[in-house]
Amino acid sequence: MKLFLKTKDHAVSGEPFELYLDEQLDMLVTKPQPHNLAPYYESEDYISHTDSKSSFTDRLYHRVKGINLKNKVQIIENQKNNTKNLLDLGAGTGDFLIAAQNSGFQVSGVEPSSKARKLAEQKGIQLSSSLEDVSGQKFQAITLWHVLEHLPNLDDQIKTLVNLLEENGILVIAVPNFKSYDAKHYKTHWAAYDVPRHLWHFSKKSISKLFEPHQMEVVKIRPMWFDAFYVSMLSEKYRGNKLYLISAFLVGLWSNFKAIFTKEHSSLIYILEKKK
Repeated sequence: MKLFLKTKDHAVSGEPFELYLDEQLDMLVTKPQPHNLAPYYESEDYISHTDSKSSFTDRLYHRVKGINLKNKVQIIENQKNNTKNLLDLGAGTGDFLIAAQNSGFQVSGVEPSSKARKLAEQKGIQLSSSLEDVSGQKFQAITLWHVLEHLPNLDDQIKTLVNLLEENGILVIAVPNFKSYDAKHYKTHWAAYDVPRHLWHFSKKSISKLFEPHQMEVVKIRPMWFDAFYVSMLSEKYRGNKLYLISAFLVGLWSNFKAIFTKEHSSLIYILEKKK
């Protein structure tokens, strides 16, 4: 592997990290990868674990999140396998599972953060702390909304997920795309690198290659249009730009426009099925 980029943890610790390119898989690997990642999530700035609404950025995140939740549920409902039960890995504070439950799904969720699990419990959603807690079950859909990039021992985790799927089950995976225009524009300040919480950084090629040995294939790819704006907004803040809203809107808009032709959106949703 060769050095691709030097960056740092802009959100919590300020520590330096490096991204190395795995040319065979066409993905980036964060180095070093801390043995204990928990302290890097223990911040009010890590919004998916806290439900924080203290800043304008937080409130905007939740406004967009509400729209995205409906879109995510719709994606599952549109699949031909007639999904009735699903597992959400990295469920955060449970909002996606609540939306899915309200649409008639039987739901289960896994979330390692005890703080996030407590917040989910207050909303009426009981979450498990690890995949081992659901190892005896089978699911028609398993979702990972910006979660795969956080998982250590990636190949083992993928194998476990595939084993939890029913024969006609689907995996729905959303991850940032380091081939997007906004990633190239912001470089070391691109917020979606989010080191060291993001251990891996994927391209379309890498997702296909990672899942091929597990007899899973990508059958559909969907864009996440809002991510270009939100990631650009955080990236501008990391740059120290006080007029970050205007700049972020323009970069996000241009990133989405270019992606109409390149198909390299800021974040992508992959729908995978077991090979026939």
